[in-house]
Amino acid sequence: MSFSRCARAIVAALAGAATVLALTGAPALAAPVTVTNGTQFTDTSGAVVHAHGGGVLKVGAYYYWFGENRNPDNTFRYVSAYRSTDLKTWEFRNHVLTQSSAAELASANIERPKVIYNAATGQFVMWMHKETATDYGQARAAVAVSSTVDGAYTYRGSFRPLGTYMSRDITTFVDDDGAGYMVSAANENRDLNIYRLTADYTGVAALVRSWPGDVREAPALFKRNGVYFMLTSGATGWSPNQQKYSSATGITGTWSPWANVGDGTAYQSQTAYVLPVTGTAGTAYLYLGDRWGNSLGGTVNDSRYVWLPLRFPSATTLAMDYYPTLVIDAAAGTVSGPGGYTAVVARHSGKCVDVVSASTADGAEVVQYACNSGANQQWRRRDLGNGYVQLEARHSGKCLDVADASTADNARIVQYTCGAGANQQWQVQGAGGGYYRLVARHSGRCLDVTGGGTGDGVRLIQYACGAGANQQWSG
Repeated sequence: MSFSRCARAIVAALAGAATVLALTGAPALAAPVTVTNGTQFTDTSGAVVHAHGGGVLKVGAYYYWFGENRNPDNTFRYVSAYRSTDLKTWEFRNHVLTQSSAAELASANIERPKVIYNAATGQFVMWMHKETATDYGQARAAVAVSSTVDGAYTYRGSFRPLGTYMSRDITTFVDDDGAGYMVSAANENRDLNIYRLTADYTGVAALVRSWPGDVREAPALFKRNGVYFMLTSGATGWSPNQQKYSSATGITGTWSPWANVGDGTAYQSQTAYVLPVTGTAGTAYLYLGDRWGNSLGGTVNDSRYVWLPLRFPSATTLAMDYYPTLVIDAAAGTVSGPGGYTAVVARHSGKCVDVVSASTADGAEVVQYACNSGANQQWRRRDLGNGYVQLEARHSGKCLDVADASTADNARIVQYTCGAGANQQWQVQGAGGGYYRLVARHSGRCLDVTGGGTGDGVRLIQYACGAGANQQWSG
């Protein structure tokens, strides 16, 4: 065959393949997307995605997301399923479990549904936490199965693992050898147990590891490069708290002592799941968290999502930073925060603009502090297109703000939810030598370090602009 005929044949084959993909509805390769944190996601129809306390399973090119979809009184209504190729564009597929799926679901609480696939049986198996609609006295695990990932699931009933153990917050995990595991909080949430499942994943075979008396819930178990990680929260109801993790080289242990991860409230969220996102560049690990609507004065269906990339300082440790938005490239297997963050450094002291204690709260004080790698010392300029910028803190997504929009000298500088106020708008004015001043739009005063102090923790204020190096910044 001549080169030209060969080339034409290749082109024709590629065109034919494209036609097959179009006819079969196979998804196109996912492009990078930006996901905004602390929001309610919407599906392709514009409806709110209700997949709270859920988990994600990849089947073929699609990620399937299952989660709680509740009645207005917070009781069980559905387990709803959505699918996506890029982890942003979610298509509603089905209410895969409903109140009419079984008699005991007509008036119930169903929480934290997780679906795993059993390659030996060809069945998709859902595990969940089951209670009555009126109290949490049952503390049972429940199981449902389906031959299709997003079809109707057949409810198999609820029980206490091994007939003995209470079972509340729950997750599942399938190891590299095909063994299935279920993890749940027991003993009024005082204990956390790992159970090995039966070969078909529909029952509990054995208790293989327990953390007695540690009071951990909301478990997420995953494996990275041969190391197991267990990420959990404390038990404080709907209120967020300090999350902790443990790691081990074998699922039965020895597990490391619990260590803190993220800030003291997990950036106002609670673990739902950790999703490995594998692509051409490797595997990223994506924290999926719920900012519960109940903690915001609403219901579960008012909840918002907090998704964050996990990073691994060593083979057995993990860390989690906050980003207001994420860039997810599912095809490449990468998850990252947006670029453009940098330290803002005072000329007179060499210290960085810092949010005290890495707080994510409105009104948290801003000081100068010895520069380090903390996300509470990293800021991004948001160009407002009017000659002014906002300065957004990486760890919280909040903006540098003059407290109470004061126009007086010595007014405190804080972080606050970004808005349209002129007290969050700053003009960048050259000060010579590569330094600049930050001038507040509402007052015409400059960002200043109190009294020109050079120590850690000296408060930032606004003050009438002058020539002092304590009003000059780099970065």
